[in-house]
Amino acid sequence: MSTTSNQLRPLHKLTILIILVGATNFTLLRHLQSPVYNLRNSLCHALPFGESKDPFLLQPAEIAQPHDTPKISNGTPQQDLGWHMYHDSGLLEVNPNGPHPIFELIKRGHEEWRAKLRRSSNTFEEAVDEYQRRYKRQPPPGFIKWWEYIEQHDVQLPDEYDQIFNDLEPFWGMDPEELQQIQREREGHVDSFTIGKDVQEELISIKNYSFSTGEHSPEDLLQGADQIIALLEDVEKSIPPFRAIFSPRDNPDLPLNLELRERARKAARAGTGHAVTIVLDNSHTTRPSPGGWLGACPPESPARQQVINWGKAPSGFLNSSRPKSLIYNHRSSMDPCQSPSHFLLHGQFISYREGPTPHETLIPQFSYSPTTVHQDITAAMPINWIEDLLPEDNPAWDERWDRRLQWRGSNTGIWHANDRRWDLAQRARLVRWTGDGDGDGLESLGENITVLCPVDEGQKVGRAISIERERWAASMLDIAFAGEPNSCAPEVCEALREIFEYRKHQDYARAGRYKYYIDVDGHAWSSRFKRLITSNALVFKSTVYPEWYLDRVQPWVHYIPIQVDLSDLWDALVFFRGDPAGNGAHDDLAREIAEAGRTWSKTFWRKEDMVAYMFR
Repeated sequence: MSTTSNQLRPLHKLTILIILVGATNFTLLRHLQSPVYNLRNSLCHALPFGESKDPFLLQPAEIAQPHDTPKISNGTPQQDLGWHMYHDSGLLEVNPNGPHPIFELIKRGHEEWRAKLRRSSNTFEEAVDEYQRRYKRQPPPGFIKWWEYIEQHDVQLPDEYDQIFNDLEPFWGMDPEELQQIQREREGHVDSFTIGKDVQEELISIKNYSFSTGEHSPEDLLQGADQIIALLEDVEKSIPPFRAIFSPRDNPDLPLNLELRERARKAARAGTGHAVTIVLDNSHTTRPSPGGWLGACPPESPARQQVINWGKAPSGFLNSSRPKSLIYNHRSSMDPCQSPSHFLLHGQFISYREGPTPHETLIPQFSYSPTTVHQDITAAMPINWIEDLLPEDNPAWDERWDRRLQWRGSNTGIWHANDRRWDLAQRARLVRWTGDGDGDGLESLGENITVLCPVDEGQKVGRAISIERERWAASMLDIAFAGEPNSCAPEVCEALREIFEYRKHQDYARAGRYKYYIDVDGHAWSSRFKRLITSNALVFKSTVYPEWYLDRVQPWVHYIPIQVDLSDLWDALVFFRGDPAGNGAHDDLAREIAEAGRTWSKTFWRKEDMVAYMFR
């Protein structure tokens, strides 16, 4: 490890800090100190609340009073403005007497991002100390080799790998021989492949695989193995002998039993050196764990405390009078234990209703995109990774003339059959959110929607107003299914053709004219996010999958997090692009978040960054 590299590293980090934070902070401060937007002609200031002469406006929405005091309560209210409420669910509950919450969320995001950049380790010794501080254990053997790689390739945020520790810690509490036996048995499991090496000098290769017959050939299902092996090519000689099992499917495979995992973690943290075999055994518990999805949730969690009507739309889903909320912690907001409606509004969960039965022991298997209620190990997958877009496909912000929110995709995310509520799955709801599909035998999402006014900083955000969804959607959204119906039983495929308008796919050049993209899950995580955030557009993202980079990116600085039920999507979109006429837009903030997202993608989501994750 050279002295020169150690001297240059803090300087480079300072440069990154300036690039990613400086420009956006300048504009944000300009908003905070000298508001430049005159909203007298905007949707909220054209008329007093209660009048409805404007054809777009109806009336202020009913809004519930703030309910119980949250466990977390902090914020940055200005003089004479109220506090917003922060909940364990990762959601900020909007106080109508407070400022517009997006200003607060952007400021909070920048403070967290700057702090993360500042505290990152600059030397191997600092990285070892930070590892011990965070995880109360020594770094793994070969940590110095990993550090040499990240120094050589200028990998930023070398401490932010909590996801790896959280995934692996339970296995340290298991008997090593028992764990190896479980792994050997799992290698023969249908729909899995195993990569590894038997001796230090050997190159990584495919060691085993087993696939069920279906629409995908073994060659297709082994593409993931080939990509991982290629990703690790530069470091494989430094990796000791190992075997790693992967699921070849998009979605996770191992439902979590929380009690099982916590017992394993407790054994791992005991540090006695005595191996502990962990198997599921409810006979020794005073309160047996529930089955299905709820077995992954703590007893005190909302999912365990509330009654869930499986197979039905969640109560309050279409209730416009419930308090407005936005995401402040994206990881927490993905957890269905904290937000039980996820179980009823996402194909990952709807497909199994109450949920599958968990395995009787922990299984060391990697998956492309686990949820918080799965025990699969998260992998950094290079599927659909791109380094950059062609310049002709990626115009600058000011050259993107279409201010509608854009999405095109297939109706994946769930098997569409008459015995499943596919209409509540994420992609169907996104398209129905525009008005497409209403009145075709599906439960209407309502003629009106409620929106927070895009007021200036220093003004009360006020109560949400009610607007006509169809009229606003036509001028502000370009969202539709593309191609032909798929993932459906024949009779449902035909129904989908009648219910929804299936448009043509858009190539990258055509998609490049839009300023705003929405990214939602399909069968699993969305592999298009890398392309979207590399563009010069502002990306809104709704997901239940905490991907490998989540500890290394900052919502409201690099992208806009959106709730699974999409209840905040209108609020966020109107804040940045304004009403149909553009009144109230915060275009410069949108542009700078879009540019920061692109810079982040090219700095923190390189192939070298994925190698560093998998190597560690």
